[in-house]
Amino acid sequence: MKKIFTHWSFSLVTLFFLIWVGLKDPQIKELLRLKSFDLLFQSQEKTISEDIVILTIDEKSIDKFGQYPWSRDIYSDIIDYLRLNNAGVIVLPILFSEEDRFGGDEIFADSLKDNFVVVGQVGSHQTSSNGYPRGVAKIGNPLDWLFEWPGMVGPIPIIGDNASGVGVLNTAPEIDGVVRRMPLLMKIGNDVYPSMAIEVIRTATGDPSYQVKSGDAGIIAMRVPGFATIKTDSNARIWLTWNKSYPTISVADLGSEEIRVAGKTVIVAVTAEGLNGVIATPIGSQYDYIAIASTLQTVIDGINIERIDLLPLIEILIAFIVGLLIVVLTRFTPYYIVGLSMVISSAGGIFTTNYLFNNKLILFDTTWILVVILFVGLHSIFNRFILEFNLKQQIRKQFETYLDPRQVAILQKDPSKLKLGGERKEMSFLFMDIVGFTPISEYYKNNDDPEGLVEVINDYLNRMTKIVLDNGGTVDKYMGDCIMAFWNAPLDCPNHAEMAVKTSIECGKETENLKEEFRKKGLPEINIGSGVNTGTCIVGNMGSDSRFDYSVIGDAVNLAARLEASTRNYKDKNGNVLPTLYSSYTKDQLTNIESIEVDKIKVKGKEELITIYKPKE
Repeated sequence: MKKIFTHWSFSLVTLFFLIWVGLKDPQIKELLRLKSFDLLFQSQEKTISEDIVILTIDEKSIDKFGQYPWSRDIYSDIIDYLRLNNAGVIVLPILFSEEDRFGGDEIFADSLKDNFVVVGQVGSHQTSSNGYPRGVAKIGNPLDWLFEWPGMVGPIPIIGDNASGVGVLNTAPEIDGVVRRMPLLMKIGNDVYPSMAIEVIRTATGDPSYQVKSGDAGIIAMRVPGFATIKTDSNARIWLTWNKSYPTISVADLGSEEIRVAGKTVIVAVTAEGLNGVIATPIGSQYDYIAIASTLQTVIDGINIERIDLLPLIEILIAFIVGLLIVVLTRFTPYYIVGLSMVISSAGGIFTTNYLFNNKLILFDTTWILVVILFVGLHSIFNRFILEFNLKQQIRKQFETYLDPRQVAILQKDPSKLKLGGERKEMSFLFMDIVGFTPISEYYKNNDDPEGLVEVINDYLNRMTKIVLDNGGTVDKYMGDCIMAFWNAPLDCPNHAEMAVKTSIECGKETENLKEEFRKKGLPEINIGSGVNTGTCIVGNMGSDSRFDYSVIGDAVNLAARLEASTRNYKDKNGNVLPTLYSSYTKDQLTNIESIEVDKIKVKGKEELITIYKPKE
C-alpha cells in the first residue's frame, strides 16, 4: 500500500481528484474565488465621484435638529433646499413604513411630488406585502432567475404614491457575508421590484418601466429605456466597483456653507453612531449606503464586470494541463525545472487574472489553478523524493559490501547508471580462489574447530576484497573461498584491464603475508590462483523492478574462470602455484605492466588456442 501511495503516478490521482472537486465547485472553491476577486477590487486606484454626494445625518445633525427619528417636515426642508440648489435625483434610503408621530406626512408627501425623490422599501421574510412593484417588459422568462422575497415592507401610501420612485434597500451578501454583487431586480410572486440604484436611474430617465432579457441559462441583460444596456449575471446581479470615494456633507451644515450638488445624485444617509447600518465589503466594513452608491456609480460609469459562462470550464482545463505538465516534469526533469515551472505557471495565472480585470473587466479565477499547482507539485516532488530515497537505500544495500563507498555515493547521486536489463560493455574480470584449500579444511576438521576455519576464510576474503575495492573493482559474488570481481561497471574505468591485473598482483603479495602468518600458527601453506580476462559482456540489474542483482553475463566471464582453474598447472620460480594468469585480450590493453607469455592452451567451449600471460616479476 505504501508503494502505491508514493509511486509517482499517484500524483495523477491527486490531479484528477482536484479536477473533479473543481468541477463540483464546492463552497471552499467559491470562497477562494471570491477572496481572490477582493484583491482585484482592492488594487483599484481610488478616485472621487463626480456624480454622487452623500448628505449625512450624523451626530452633529442630531444635536442640531433633535432626537432621531426626525419629524418628516425636516426631510421636507432638506428636499426643498437640495432642489433649490439644483440637485439631481434625491435618494432617501430610509423606510417610511409608519405614520409620522409629529404629523408631518402630508407636508413631506407634498415635497416629494415631482421632485425626483426615491424612497426605500425592504424585502421581508414575512409573507405580507405593501411594497411598490414596477412594470417590466420581458424577453424570455426572467422571473425564474430573480431573487425572491416572501414579502415586502414599503412606505405608507401617502409617501409611496407621491415619491418618484421606490427602491429595494436589501443587499445580497455572498456565502461569506461580503457584499460584492447587487441584484438590480427582485421579485415577489410575479411582481418585480427594482433595487434602489436602478430605481434612481429609472427616475432620472423618467421612464415608467424596465426591459429584461433572459435565456435558457438565466438573465442576460436589462435596460432602462433612455439608458445604456446593463449586462448582468443570470440572477440580474452586477459586480460592484469600490474605487470611488464620495463627497460628504452634514445635514447640520446645510445653509452654512456652499454645497455643490447641482446635477448630482444626493443620497441622504444616516451615519450617527448606533443608527447606521454596516455591511462587509471587499474593501472592509462600510456604511450600507455605500452599497447603494457603488451600485449606482457602477451603472452610471457603464462598467460591466463579467464572469463569462465558459470561464469555469476553461480554468479547470488550464488547471488540468498545468498539473499534468508538472507531473511529467517531476518525473523526467531536475527539481529546479519543476520548481521553476511552478513559479512561472503561478505567476502567469496571477498576471492573466490582473490583465483581464484591468483591461477587459473580466473576472478570471486563478485560485484553483494555484491549488492544483501547489498540491500536485508538492505531491509529485514528495513522491519523487521518496522513490529516489528508496532507490538510494536499495543501491546502498546492494553495493555497500561490493563497492568502494565513494563509488556507492556516485551511484546514489546518479541512479541512471543502473539500468534494468543491462547494457553491452567491455570489461575485465577476475576470478580468485585458494589453491590447496583441502589441507586447510582438514586441519581444522581434525582439530574440531569449524569456527577457526570460518575465521580464516573471512580474514582471507576481507583482505582480498579490500584490495579489489581500493582498485576500483566491483565484487560480484563469493563462491565459498572464490571471489568474482569485475571492472568498468557500474562506473566507468578506462584502464580496467590494468586495474584487474594490478589487483591480482597485489592479492598475490598479500597472500605472502598470509603465508607467514600461517607458518607462525602452524597452519598448512596457503596459495591463490587468479585468472583475468577482458571482453564484452552484458552487465546490469538482472531481475525485476522490486528486486534485482547487479551482475554480468557473457563468454568473457567464463574464460576468466577457466584461466583461474588453469593456474594449478603452472608454477612460479619458487615452485608455488602461479598466482596470476591473464589472456591475450587483457595483455593487449596493458600499458604499465610487462607481460611474459606462459603458454597456449585450449579451454572448454573454445575451438582456438588461447595465449596466456603472467606479469613480469
